Amino acid sequence: MLSMSDLVGKELRAAIRGEVITPDHAEYDRARRVWNGVIDRNPAVIARCADTADVVTTVAVARRHRIEVAIRGGGHQVAGSGVVDDGLVIDLAAMNGVHVDPDERTARVSAGARWADVDRATQLFGLATTGGEVSITGVAGLTLGGGMGLLQRAFGLACDNVRSIEVVTADGVVRTASADEHTDLYWAARGAGRGLGVVTSFEFGLRPLGPEVAAGWVVYPPDDARTVVRAWRDAALASPRTVSPELLLWAIPPDPEIPAELHGKSAVMALGLYAGDPAESSEVLEPFAELGTPLLDLGGTMPYADLQCSADELFPEGKRYYFKSHFADEIDDGAVDVLVSSFEARPTAESVVVVRTLGDAVDEVGADESAYPHRGRRFNISFDAAWSDASDDDRAVGWARRSWTAFRPFAAGGVYVNFAGFDDESDVTTAHTLGSADRLAQVRSTYDPEGLFTAAAQRP
Repeated sequence: MLSMSDLVGKELRAAIRGEVITPDHAEYDRARRVWNGVIDRNPAVIARCADTADVVTTVAVARRHRIEVAIRGGGHQVAGSGVVDDGLVIDLAAMNGVHVDPDERTARVSAGARWADVDRATQLFGLATTGGEVSITGVAGLTLGGGMGLLQRAFGLACDNVRSIEVVTADGVVRTASADEHTDLYWAARGAGRGLGVVTSFEFGLRPLGPEVAAGWVVYPPDDARTVVRAWRDAALASPRTVSPELLLWAIPPDPEIPAELHGKSAVMALGLYAGDPAESSEVLEPFAELGTPLLDLGGTMPYADLQCSADELFPEGKRYYFKSHFADEIDDGAVDVLVSSFEARPTAESVVVVRTLGDAVDEVGADESAYPHRGRRFNISFDAAWSDASDDDRAVGWARRSWTAFRPFAAGGVYVNFAGFDDESDVTTAHTLGSADRLAQVRSTYDPEGLFTAAAQRP
């Protein structure tokens, strides 16, 4: 009797243009790996779809055999939901095209693309949309979960800039969802994460920005952390929508522009991208250079695409990661103490506490207009563990979880679905990540009544 791997693999090889990989394939171990090195799963079959027709066929095969499905776009999702043990991975990495219409200011982006692909294409025309802060982040995963980025207060979240999606639903039908058709699916796809079908492409609205942009990057000594965090909080709340301030309690990266003796030293960093003419940026960015006595001021003007990929080497594929987040409406002195204590207790130099500023364009989308439920929040606080040695797994994950628990009294409720820990988190459910769980369940039952994508939907 043929195994599920042999049965499904044989059927797919005869039916799709893309490559089909099973455990006996020479590329299997490489193909099953995702960005997060902690994730070590062994799917029965990996279908590397070449186009939407391949996706339709693969969904039909999955439905026929009732095999568990995982969908992999850019493969960057922290929890590793793009791969599943003993199931079928629908791998969209080969579907990574980006087509820009500069007249309409739109980009049609295939679901396997990463933000580097988008930035490269859109910047040819001096256009941009909110994308990931690391350019190797997959477009699909980031956008479906909401999509924070350095332009969010000016342009909105990534999902707020989606004009339409193409999606293959569980019945194998290719649907276009937008504000005018399949509006329930369009609502859910902007913030619900996954479990709706296989999104094969997005149409994004674009706005003028670049190629040159002004960015602030000011580094402060760790001994001044409490003072700097409080001053940053006040400056962030007072800042205009043209900047989305970020605070990083981290270690100084090995940048060639930084003296070598400072590499790896703990520091507090204030970051921000000015969403406008670089010549007009100084008044907006200057307050973040006056939070204390800086160690370094590394801000300046640079190509937007270069800024977007500047952190890629700090988050390489194969390193081990665990991210967990909170939303907050204020950061009082008690919250500052938790942030600084977490900073001082980091298990590795690579681990970081990140505070992102929200509001403005993010809040101009109505609470019922998308499945993203965290409108009205002022900050997102993420405890991001990063390490290399598997023997440090418990220590690194434990730090992030303890920090998250310690900050909970200061949180406003809700967890960002893209920073929700691992798939098996017992303290993060749909109710925590999405405020409209009942409405989302109804959409899923409409388009997936047999639950083909239910397992994917149940992962945080």
